[in-house]
Amino acid sequence: MNRNGANGTIGAMVFVAIASCAANANAQTGVSEPAGAAVQRVSASTPGSRPDTSVVRDVRRAIRRVPDLDDSDIHIRVSHGVVTLSGTVPETWQISRAGNAARPVLGVTAVRNRLTAQKGDAAASE
Repeated sequence: MNRNGANGTIGAMVFVAIASCAANANAQTGVSEPAGAAVQRVSASTPGSRPDTSVVRDVRRAIRRVPDLDDSDIHIRVSHGVVTLSGTVPETWQISRAGNAARPVLGVTAVRNRLTAQKGDAAASE
């Protein structure tokens, strides 16, 4: 057999194997998540490597460092490294900024961003 032909065949087989593994991995990532949940997976440390209370504290600090982000109505829960952000923020752009701030915190393995923007200024209507 021609060496170039054999190398091409082996290369194609390796490519197909990698592509099928990647397709299976992508198909499995959202299987257990409810519809409409925004989950951002992070490959940081292993789950449970830090106490959840420490992760909550550090996520809160990270969110507070975001300029012009009002975190007074943001609730943070952590379970085995999975951070859930819930509550409201004054403006829509603050939703993604809060999630982005939480992602790099040591011990965070995923972020479920369930924040919503306030519908209107309640103080202005009174």
